Amino acid sequence: METFDYVIVGAGSAGSVLAGRLSEDEKTTVCVLEAGPRDWHPFIHIPAGFMYTLVNPRVNWLYTSEASEWTGGRRIAAPRGKTLGGSSSINGHIYNRGQRLDFDGWAQRGNRGWGYADVLPYFRRSERRIGEADDTFRGRDGNLPITDLDWRDPLCEAFIEGAVEMGIPRNRDYNGTMQAGVSYVQRIIQNGRRMSAARGYLHPAMSRGNLTVRTNAHASEILLEGKRAVGVRYRKGGRNGTPSEVRAAKEVILCGGTVNSPLLLQVSGIGPAPLLQQHGITVRHALPGVGENLRDHYAPRFVARVKNAETINERTHGLRLVSEVLKYAFTRKGVLALNPTLIYVFWKSDERVDNYDLQLTFTPASYKEGVQSTLDDFPGMTIASWQQRPDSIGYVRIKSADPFEHPVIQPNYLAAESDRHVLLAGMKLARRLLASRPLSQYYDREEFPGAKVQSDDELLGAAKQRGTTTFHLMGTCRMAPDSDPTAVVDEQLRVRGVQGLRVVDASIMPTMPSANLNASVLMIAEKASDMIRGRQPLDATILKE
Repeated sequence: METFDYVIVGAGSAGSVLAGRLSEDEKTTVCVLEAGPRDWHPFIHIPAGFMYTLVNPRVNWLYTSEASEWTGGRRIAAPRGKTLGGSSSINGHIYNRGQRLDFDGWAQRGNRGWGYADVLPYFRRSERRIGEADDTFRGRDGNLPITDLDWRDPLCEAFIEGAVEMGIPRNRDYNGTMQAGVSYVQRIIQNGRRMSAARGYLHPAMSRGNLTVRTNAHASEILLEGKRAVGVRYRKGGRNGTPSEVRAAKEVILCGGTVNSPLLLQVSGIGPAPLLQQHGITVRHALPGVGENLRDHYAPRFVARVKNAETINERTHGLRLVSEVLKYAFTRKGVLALNPTLIYVFWKSDERVDNYDLQLTFTPASYKEGVQSTLDDFPGMTIASWQQRPDSIGYVRIKSADPFEHPVIQPNYLAAESDRHVLLAGMKLARRLLASRPLSQYYDREEFPGAKVQSDDELLGAAKQRGTTTFHLMGTCRMAPDSDPTAVVDEQLRVRGVQGLRVVDASIMPTMPSANLNASVLMIAEKASDMIRGRQPLDATILKE
């Protein structure tokens, strides 16, 4: 049986970073198990290919969340990457860190070393910021290029001008001193190609003799000897594949993400005892928080028909699409080089709020039923809004002892009244932005939910009808002190009560950052790599108030 120092389960954002960092030590051996294939699929690398990877079972787990009251009884898709690079190979490319208070809140909850000043050096270490930036906040030498969107069109310019007229200032760098304001997005794209964590960290390391990467290797069980993790059992080729085992002399590190990490813990006998017993699993270590504390952003989208301007919808039909394909092939520009969202707004639901609690996105395109995989047939524009730090809490729980069966995923969207209150404010702000003076020359009419929808109850009804995930699942292996009954990992990301086992991915987040999650996952993995290697943490950044 093969033995490595470290066995990493999952080659997504966190797994790619850890594989790259841990294998820098020539005497350290690392094995990465990835359930999906290599990241060869061309739609991974073309930015607009996200529309296809969102629904492609070859590179996507295609999970679905459970129906609930505030989704109108609908099951919402929960895409997760299943290939080298994980969700960084299928996501919307956005780089967004969040706010200082997010991470200071982690530290104030008892997670020492996770305040903003502590994590900022790891954000900087992961990024290669291309463009103007304050070097106190931004990195220049990291593995992943962070670029500004260079697309400009009349609709985007009018939208920004309208936001400014409403008192929302332009912000040249929402990942810098302050997040609030309106701006074009920053993204992890360079020269018209996606730069996933696999391209930035894993592929450069795969030539090292001490790193082994196994694709189509579905982890089925953590091997335990008493209270110590000693390896991983997996099947090469999926459910009917060859059963294999690999041992870890030092640590097993779970990087499967917010769904797969708790799933693997639970089927291995680590989790809430009643749940495991219900499915006939021997309780190896009772840990009630495994799979709990799930949160996600939930976004209704307003769609308006456009006049006097061309939208992305028209550019992707017939001969126009052929022209765009040729443009991308020869110049790496055009609509195929775009991501799903072009403009961000960060603002307040109420003037009395200290830290901005709304995020809105705008794009000069619209999608059938609000799902970002099929464009509408008419010229349209879309604005989405969501509450940045949701209070609604859900869970991920196995349905059986079968590690190949998809688990129950229940985010409980909008269950908390506070989330509905903030979301309503966001929807009303979204509508005002669409009705701004500069945008009026292009605004034909509201397609969804329509002018007849005006009252709070009607707006919430529209959110029920067509709201959807923003793909930001987190929290199911929560980092917290011993005093927290939902704690799964400690501040070193070690699974409580089990030796030789860590979790490093979005599932460890104690609370939701005011952001898309990929940037924070990269930071978490960079910081964890120093912990695992026994290195001193990078010096905290000295920040002015």
